[in-house]
Amino acid sequence: MPRCRTPHSRTGPPAGRWYRRVLVPLAVTALVAGLDLAPAAADPDTPSAREVNESKQKARERAKDVGRIQARLASADEQLRQLHARVEILVERYNGERVKLQRAQEAYRAAQRRLTEAGHEVAKTREEIGQLAAERYRTGGELTEMSELVAGPGGMEGFVERMGTVHALSHQRTAVLDRMRSARIVASVLERQAHDAMVAQRRATERVAEAKRAAEEAVQEQQGEIERIDKEKSRLVAALAEARETATKLEKAREKALAEARAEAAREQAKQSASDLTYGSGGASAGKGAVAANAALRWLGTPYSWGGGTASGPSYGIAHGANIHGFDCSGLTLYAWAQAGVYLDHWTGTQWTSGPHVPLNRLRRGDLVFFGSITSNPGDIHHVGLYIGGGRMVEAPYTGSVVRISSIWRSDLVGATRPG
Repeated sequence: MPRCRTPHSRTGPPAGRWYRRVLVPLAVTALVAGLDLAPAAADPDTPSAREVNESKQKARERAKDVGRIQARLASADEQLRQLHARVEILVERYNGERVKLQRAQEAYRAAQRRLTEAGHEVAKTREEIGQLAAERYRTGGELTEMSELVAGPGGMEGFVERMGTVHALSHQRTAVLDRMRSARIVASVLERQAHDAMVAQRRATERVAEAKRAAEEAVQEQQGEIERIDKEKSRLVAALAEARETATKLEKAREKALAEARAEAAREQAKQSASDLTYGSGGASAGKGAVAANAALRWLGTPYSWGGGTASGPSYGIAHGANIHGFDCSGLTLYAWAQAGVYLDHWTGTQWTSGPHVPLNRLRRGDLVFFGSITSNPGDIHHVGLYIGGGRMVEAPYTGSVVRISSIWRSDLVGATRPG
């Protein structure tokens, strides 16, 4: 979900926050310094003490204006952050319900298979009982057996032999009847289990539908809020520009300083990215975590797709992601770790418990970093990224964005897990 954006785009690296934390304070510094010097630039004579004091007071007033607008910009960003977190919670809750539904369906199919097998056993014993009944009818039943037992040939030795045969037949009938009763009991139990599994599947389907509806509504609300806050930020930026009553020379100096700051930031970011992508190329990068990290980095720039991502790569998602071929946050991490031979659910809730938790000062490439809050409900962990070193992660952040590299140091960072 969106964490930071540039004023002109909702995709790409987190330029918006860099703009506010680097460029706006720089602009304030330039504004204060420039207003102090403005009277001297306009008048070649040495300014009086009164003129200097008035110039400094004006600079302080303008700095206060800028500070108030910065505070309102920060408030708008916090509103967006809270909204994005709520949408992520709902999306991941939906992912969790899909996993539970899949397991309920598997349980129902297994119960149906056991019930079918039990039915075959009942039918088999019923057939055996039918054969025994037909045999008794053909031979005249127990009375005929008894007369043959007494009057048969062979004297006492023949009588004893016939007695053993009758006993064996009686034992066979008893065993068949016992198997019939047992098979019926088992079939009855399995029928109840199948019914319970069917009810669980139906309820899971209902929960999935409800979670999907709530998530879709939240995403819709998110889009509306993004547009509303974008307009508010544009208005505040316009107010900031109106507050800057500086001379032409000061404006040129300010633009030059900003251009230099942008160039320096771009150089630093390029150096940092190069360092991050090669981090741990020695022993620290060995193992499954490095495989997962490198796999995820291959998909930088891939669109975010709600519900997208499989063990094979990006896929079409669901709802707002149905026509987008890409990854969501837990889809990207399950794909990356699948390349290392570790298979995860498509849900942050179970990815959080997929391995030991790692202290944040001992992170290594491939570890999963989670955002949200730790409660009894795993759905409150609403976002996951894959650590690549240097305090940075690769992530699929939110609808409208792309797979990108970001800092892990956010206020809602809750911990890390090492799968496998």
